[in-house]
Amino acid sequence: MDKPAPMPKPAHLLDDLESIRQLLGDDALEPPLLTETVEEQIPLLLEPAEPAARAPVAAEPAAEPDPQARRQDTLLHLDSELRAAAQLIMQDVIKDFTPHIENEIKRRLDARLERLLNSRS
Repeated sequence: MDKPAPMPKPAHLLDDLESIRQLLGDDALEPPLLTETVEEQIPLLLEPAEPAARAPVAAEPAAEPDPQARRQDTLLHLDSELRAAAQLIMQDVIKDFTPHIENEIKRRLDARLERLLNSRS
């Protein structure tokens, strides 16, 4: 029977998340503080997607765009696909590591609380 892959070290996780953030172009953005609310709503997979508006069908066939425009369209399409894939990967990573992160935060908070209580005594 195959053994599950070992969990990567937290440092590797942070490096991976940082590289995904850079790939998405969010270098200047700072994560929200725990006391702040995130204003952007993230759609769930269970929510139905809004149907895209259909373009009217042209009576005449459109002229063939120049190769440079086709290349630009292809690059934009690939860029959006890569961004979508990177976001899916980030969602999976976050889902996988959320329990570990929560446990670490709880452990650190408990240790800090214990230190504060001992220093007050």
